[in-house]
This record gives sequence, structure tokens and C-alpha cells, in this order.
Amino acid sequence: MKTKYNTIDKNLFIKNRQKFVQRMRPQSIAIFNSNDIFPIGADSTLPFQQNRDLFYLTGIDQEETILVLCPYAHLEEYREILFIRETNKHIAIWEGEKYSQEQANDISGIKSVFWLKDLNKILSQLIPQMENIYININEHSRAERVVETREDRFIKKLQKQYRGHNYLRSNPILQHLRSIKEPEEIDILQHACNITEKGFRRVLPFIKPGVFENEIEAEYIHEFIRNKSKGFAYSPIIASGNNNNILHYIQNNKECKDGQLILMDVGAEYANYSSDMTRTVPVSGKFSQRQKQIYQAVLNIKKESTKLLVTGNNWLNYNEEVGKIVTQELLNLNLLSLNDVKNEDPKWPAYKKYFMHGNSHHLGLDTHDYGILTEPFVPNMVLTVEPGIYLPEEGFGIRLEDNYVIQSNGEPYNLMRNIPIDYEEIEDLMNA
Repeated sequence: MKTKYNTIDKNLFIKNRQKFVQRMRPQSIAIFNSNDIFPIGADSTLPFQQNRDLFYLTGIDQEETILVLCPYAHLEEYREILFIRETNKHIAIWEGEKYSQEQANDISGIKSVFWLKDLNKILSQLIPQMENIYININEHSRAERVVETREDRFIKKLQKQYRGHNYLRSNPILQHLRSIKEPEEIDILQHACNITEKGFRRVLPFIKPGVFENEIEAEYIHEFIRNKSKGFAYSPIIASGNNNNILHYIQNNKECKDGQLILMDVGAEYANYSSDMTRTVPVSGKFSQRQKQIYQAVLNIKKESTKLLVTGNNWLNYNEEVGKIVTQELLNLNLLSLNDVKNEDPKWPAYKKYFMHGNSHHLGLDTHDYGILTEPFVPNMVLTVEPGIYLPEEGFGIRLEDNYVIQSNGEPYNLMRNIPIDYEEIEDLMNA
């Protein structure tokens, strides 16, 4: 085994490739590259992270890997091909052996596995037979393409060599496919959430006045790694006091003091899949009355907005309704007046003063996973629900977040159903 996590059934990747191929145009070939190993200075590099699209289609968690899908190839052995890095004695000594062709077949279910040195020769046979070439560019709505990737370099070379072909985009297909999870993927996501639960239960009795945010972060990473996670699914937010109100606070270096709340937005990854939890707890182990009042309002928003994650609803309606729920809670708290609501700017409603981010995002191989926001909700989409109320003038903010699977009928299924969220239970666990 070359990874921390347990082996994933190759039938998942076989199904994923079949779904992609079914959406390809006739006489087409699709090519997918692994990510680079990114340098950070001298001879140092960041830990390797596989391109999520390539992993989705192959399960191969290794650099210098290329997948070719060519369902209209004349020879059956060329209809799906995996190219991997060949091991030599030097690599084996310094890095450890890479996947053998047999191991790559066992993981991916792809029968035709070649060394990378054969790539150009085989492509030169296949591409001239095809009319279309699918290239893979990250088109996520939040993507910032500031670094040229291995995929970018490959596409440039491809377009220079094969100028007469019609180039198509893989991403719209993957945006749709990856947003709807297979049962195996939901099981992996559940496992990631279970590891996150273990981390949360570990830190609750550890949190005390005088503890530093980074010490809490260390408790999480210890628990995650000992449970076969590579670590955090994203940069963790461990925010005490007024840091609660900084949405992407990641310094995690302040002392936690009596009377403060600590907001923890953390999630374990498992097998490259992300969990995404937020809990806000009292440093002293007891909420003040005001903190309880705001906490319950956030919990009310979470419960009511979760009911809207049902099949047939869509992103626009969902967000409009969530806004109404938040507005009513803020009116109940006298944080907003009816006059504020009456005179609000429709482009930035009054409630945005206290809740300025989105309430949900898709979750999967990426924390902010693929999902076409104009499509209706369908079963097996996985989304977060994460409302908050932020009160910098009062020195605290509260956010709560769980992960949900949309069901064919009824309310969504909570993958974090076993992680404590009611403030009474949190106080009990912190003072046990």
C-alpha cells in the first residue's frame, strides 16, 4: 500500500469512467494529467496532491500519471489507457518504488497500463483517427489560475502539434458528474466525517483558558493522522475571541481567554475526500446568556435552511429562502429592525451585515467541490450547511456547519449527525 488510506474498490473508478465516456462526442479522445509536485525553495517541495479529476477517474494517487480515454479507437486495448512513471533503482532507493503496471491495473481497473515513455508514440496513432480532443481545465467558479500547471503545459504542446482538431472541454462534464456521488464516495465522505468527530471529541476537554489556538490545531492533526488521514482537508480555522469574526482566519496563534468563544472550522480529509465541520464553543466550558441566545439563533437558521436541501429545489430559490430565515432570526434578536429590512438594498440585503457568506457549497474530492449551480438539487449531491452570525462590536461570532446528502425524498441525511452541536451537550462534554 502506497497511501495511508485503505484501498478503494476499483469499481468506483470504472463506473466514473463509464459515465464520462457516455457524455463524450463521437470520434473523440480525452486526456487527463496528474498535478505537478510544486517547489517551494532550494530542493524543498510541497507534499504531492493528486489532480482531483484524474483521481476521480482512476484512483491513482501518484505524480506523472496520464489517463487517455478513446472509446472510438479501432483497437480495444487503446480505448482506455493509463500511463505511469516507471521505477528504477535510483527512484526506489530515494523515494520508494512507484506503482507497477499490475498495481495500477488493480487500483484503477484499467487493463492497458503503459510507461510514460510510450505516450507520444501511442497518441500519434490515436489522435489522427479522432475529430475531437477533450482537454481538462479547472473552470471552478472560485478557481484562481495564477500558476501554469502540468495540464496547461501539456495542452499547449498538444495544440501546437495537433492544430487541425476540434478541442472540447472536459470540465462541464466533470462538474455535473462529480456533483452527484456514488454510494462508495458517500461511504468515504462518512469516514472523513467520522475522523473529524474523533478530533472534535478529543479537543473539547482540552480547551481551557490559557490554551493557545495552535495547541488546539495540534490536537486535531494528531487525531486525524492517527486515523489514516493525511491531515486537514483545508487550512484549519481555530479562531478565539474577536477572531471569530474573521471568516478565513488561519494564523491560529492567539491565547484563548476566559469568557471568549472559540470558532473551529476544521475537517479531516480521507482518501482525498473532504469533510467540513464548524463548531463554536466556550473557552471556559460555559456559554454566557448572550452567547447562548446567538448560538440558538444560528442553530435555528441551520435547522430551517437544511429543510430546503431537497430534490427539485435549486440554488437561486434556496438562497432566497435562507435569506428570509436569517432575516427573521435577526429581527427576533433586535439586531435588525423592520425599517432596516424595508429599506434594504436587494443586491446586499440587510441581513448581510451579520451573515455575509454563503450558506452551502458542494462537498467531495474538493472542499468547495464541483457542482453546476444552475442545476436543480438531485439525490446524492453532498452539500454543507453553515450559517453564522458575526458581532465584532460584541467581541464574538458564531458559525455552525454540518455536511448533508440530498435524499430522493424528505430532508437530507446528516453525515455529521453524531458530532455534538446543542450547547447543553457541548458544555457537558467540556466539563465532564
